Amino acid sequence: MSFRRALALAACGLAGGSVLFSAVGVGKQPARGAGGDAEARPAGTAAAGLLLPPAPSLPARAGGSGYWDSNWDRREPLALINLKKKNEETGEEELASRLDHCKAKATRHIFLIRHSQYNLDGRIDKDRTLTELGREQAELTGRRLASLGLKFDTIIHSSMTRATETTNIISKHLPGVKKISTDLLREGAPIEPDPPVSHWKPEAVQYYEDGARIEAAFRNYIHRADAKQEEDSYEIFVCHANVIRYIVCRALQFPPEGWLRMSLNNGSITHLVIRPSGRVALRTLGDTGFMPPDKITRT
Repeated sequence: MSFRRALALAACGLAGGSVLFSAVGVGKQPARGAGGDAEARPAGTAAAGLLLPPAPSLPARAGGSGYWDSNWDRREPLALINLKKKNEETGEEELASRLDHCKAKATRHIFLIRHSQYNLDGRIDKDRTLTELGREQAELTGRRLASLGLKFDTIIHSSMTRATETTNIISKHLPGVKKISTDLLREGAPIEPDPPVSHWKPEAVQYYEDGARIEAAFRNYIHRADAKQEEDSYEIFVCHANVIRYIVCRALQFPPEGWLRMSLNNGSITHLVIRPSGRVALRTLGDTGFMPPDKITRT
């Protein structure tokens, strides 16, 4: 039997699946379940007489699965109705009507803006004002957002000085857009990063306090549109690198411990899209392509 024929038979032996064969076996770390224990995996799987490489492990998540959780924001229509109140006379027709009533119809566009460069020598928050370059960066970010020609609904910003000042400059380019300040989006330590870093090690209590707050910000602001919303919305959130990176990981259902593997420039734009179905897409991450190279910083 030819090698090509053997490959065809092996592929047919996998019910509806597809196989990627490699000439060199690559070692994989054992996957970890929700409880942190390593799961035993065979070195290979036999199919049609051939030894196939082990299937790649899916990342463990809080839900114990590597698959997409369609009810991640607890706004799946079935989760919003009480099935016990179903009218037995109308049956499935009423259920379908109630489900349709709870379905989101609009898409939410979330623009996450990192504050501009600020004075690192400030001892307290009110002294950590934007630098001259930081103000220039905010101007450039504001112009970029205005150039998109979108009807922005609101600007929600961290109550910290650097985020507030960045918001005030950006808002000059978006007249009429309401500004809302919140403590939920303040900078902090969302969750202990993996892998750890040696130059930044907050106290454990900081993860405990900041993590709960930043998670609350995610649950409060990042979700599919309300069923009553008829038109797509465009919302701006001006906050901080740690907060944005954590939100991106949570929204995409990536391991949140990986938030520190990403870097964001000052004044950068990150664009998340949340569809009515609950599907989430990342359009841009930390975009500063609209800034001249000599204006780009990451402090």
